[in-house]
Amino acid sequence: MAQPRLSMQELIGRRRRSGFIGRGAERAAFRANFGFAPEDERHRFLFHVHGNAGVGKTFLVRELEQIARERGALTAYVDEAAGSVPEALAVISRQFAGQGHRFKELDRLLAAHRERRHEAEAAVAALDPEAASAGSLALARAGLVGLGMVPGVGAFAGALDAERLAQGADRLRAGLSARFRNPEDVQIVLSPERVLTPVFLTGLADALTAAPWAVLFFDTYERTGPFLDGWLHDVMTTDRYGALPAEVVVVTAGQRAFDTGRWGAFADFMSDLPLTPFTDAEARGLLADRGVVAEPVVAEVLRLTGGLPVLVSTLAETRPADPEDVGDPSATAVERFLKWERDPVRRGVALVCALPRWLDTDVFRTVVDCADDELDALYTGLTELPFVDERGERTRYHDVVRAPMLRLLRKRSPRGWAQRQRRLAETFGAWRAEAESGLRADQVWSDERWRELRLAESYHLLCSAERDALPVALRDFARACDVGEVAARRWARALLDAGQDADAARAGRWGSELTAALAAGGTVDALTLLLGRAGLDDPSQALVRGVRGRQLWRGGAHVEALADLDRAVELDPGPVWVRLDRARVRSDLGDYDAAITDLDRALELEPEHALAHSLRGEFHRILGHDDAAVRDLSEGLRLDPDSEFAWASRGAAHERRGDLDAALADLNRALELKPDYAWALGRRARIWRALGDHERQLADLDRGIELWPDWPWGRCERGDALRVAGRHEEALADYDRALALDPDYASAYASRGASLAALDRHEDALADFDRALQRRPDYPWAQTQRTALLHTRPAD
Repeated sequence: MAQPRLSMQELIGRRRRSGFIGRGAERAAFRANFGFAPEDERHRFLFHVHGNAGVGKTFLVRELEQIARERGALTAYVDEAAGSVPEALAVISRQFAGQGHRFKELDRLLAAHRERRHEAEAAVAALDPEAASAGSLALARAGLVGLGMVPGVGAFAGALDAERLAQGADRLRAGLSARFRNPEDVQIVLSPERVLTPVFLTGLADALTAAPWAVLFFDTYERTGPFLDGWLHDVMTTDRYGALPAEVVVVTAGQRAFDTGRWGAFADFMSDLPLTPFTDAEARGLLADRGVVAEPVVAEVLRLTGGLPVLVSTLAETRPADPEDVGDPSATAVERFLKWERDPVRRGVALVCALPRWLDTDVFRTVVDCADDELDALYTGLTELPFVDERGERTRYHDVVRAPMLRLLRKRSPRGWAQRQRRLAETFGAWRAEAESGLRADQVWSDERWRELRLAESYHLLCSAERDALPVALRDFARACDVGEVAARRWARALLDAGQDADAARAGRWGSELTAALAAGGTVDALTLLLGRAGLDDPSQALVRGVRGRQLWRGGAHVEALADLDRAVELDPGPVWVRLDRARVRSDLGDYDAAITDLDRALELEPEHALAHSLRGEFHRILGHDDAAVRDLSEGLRLDPDSEFAWASRGAAHERRGDLDAALADLNRALELKPDYAWALGRRARIWRALGDHERQLADLDRGIELWPDWPWGRCERGDALRVAGRHEEALADYDRALALDPDYASAYASRGASLAALDRHEDALADFDRALQRRPDYPWAQTQRTALLHTRPAD
């Protein structure tokens, strides 16, 4: 049979669609589905397109409809113009009839439904002698709602109590039974889907004898879903209404994802198609298709639209030739986002609540001016909007929705914008001050809640265009780098957001450049950028150099770190934390005397600094100044009795002074505070050795190495314990590992030599003693062991 020739309109439409931009994966998945038989597990019976307003759902659905028709499918498209299941069936019937397949019996029943429904509404009005009164009209309305005859009135139904709904429904049933003698007439009014759906399914089966597929499209599902979703679920997954032909494909499209509570168990026959804004390449492709290729113009369109297809397409149609010709589509975008919200108060709330980057009920009260008894209802209504994502106690707008709302607010009232931003900054600042209560100055940046409030305060100050907001934000970025790269990225993002949201170009540039620097080389590169470009005053430069010095030290670049910390002290000798960091860097470089000098100065500036006392005590211990070590560590513990480091260090100092009871008590306390403290376990093992308790000694060393497998000192200590116990092969394994980790470990060479000698491997043992003495010529134990070996080894 010859294929019918296409009309001019169809050919023109097909050529236009060949230029369809984007959504290639979604179209490909839908097109490929027609290549799988319904019995094939790869076949999908349901596609759900979802995403925010303006993201191109309807545009894609219409494209999918054309793809279906090109595959010979019968199609029907239903949107919010249908207000009930019967109305949706009527739309489908009309569209199938236009394609040559009439549902005669369904049309007859739909006509009967409409006729009987009008009679039912008249019957409701006659149920009460005072039908004109508001109260009785409400009761009559309740009867219809209670029987499900008024779809999409969930809010109205909630305003009526259950008893009133039941009374209205009962009275309506009685009235209809009296009016309609035929039970089928009562049924078609009270439960029309039960009568209509089986007939509809029969009609579908008949139509599919002449077509390979039938595809039903249900658009604006956020509006039609309340009455269609349960019905559609029953039709597709149960036999309540009869058999649905397997050649039927359903496509739904709405702002929300599918209800997993209802559909989650059927994920294997569904395809989820979440739509996001166009990628940069897709948006550029659409603009190029419309002749818009000048880069400044393209960049401006991308900035103003956020990649929303509907806005990109709208601006592309104007074919702007200059950036100034590109109109701001914010009002159009906001109107689309709030299309279904008719209440002016709720629309205003939705708009103004875009100002903060996140909301909770406290922030909401700061933004919205209304009576206290209205706040909860308004906040709940806000969280139910499709572009609002509620996570725990926090609420966030989708970025694509929030951006045009902010532009609209700023454009409408620049003064009002600045005032609202300052008010939010003051609120977050007050909450930040409250969060500081009980925190020391050196603790605030470690407190996540404090940082979050400070970040919000900083963002709103930047948006309000406060004069010193940017320098303060850049200093804060440096402190965030000290917390870690994750915190630094959040601060850079806040700068970038403020630049975009408030049209603050300098803040936006800094946000972009700092983000790029973090991605390229982490916090050190970002801090280097600040030092080179920010024009910092001396205290700010000292801060940034101090933080960069700490980051370099943590990365093992001790010489570079010391140079930064030296310069920081020159620029601003006051901060104690810089002195502490320089002391630690100097100790890592082996200059303990200089480290102690730094700590002396730090304690002159802040005599009650617990960590400074404890660090100085530790460095005295390393230098063998045990009395000074115990004195400093005791003072550190008086100021901070929960420092496991100070307890362990003082325990080690007591052990070397020969006070084993005090040493054991201190190390036990350190391990109570931190049970996985490997260094303390190693030090306590030495005490067990001195007390002759080799079982506990090995137990502590085993646990320490379990916690810190790559610990050369711990490996060597355990090797010594095993060697003393005569377990030389096991000892050799620990010595080998220690030397693999630290090839210059003289003690490990000497100890391994002793075990090798005990195993009669005299040449290997002599070589290890020589290696130990090469590294430490003044090593008496190694020299003694070597001499003894030379006197006892067999003659060649």
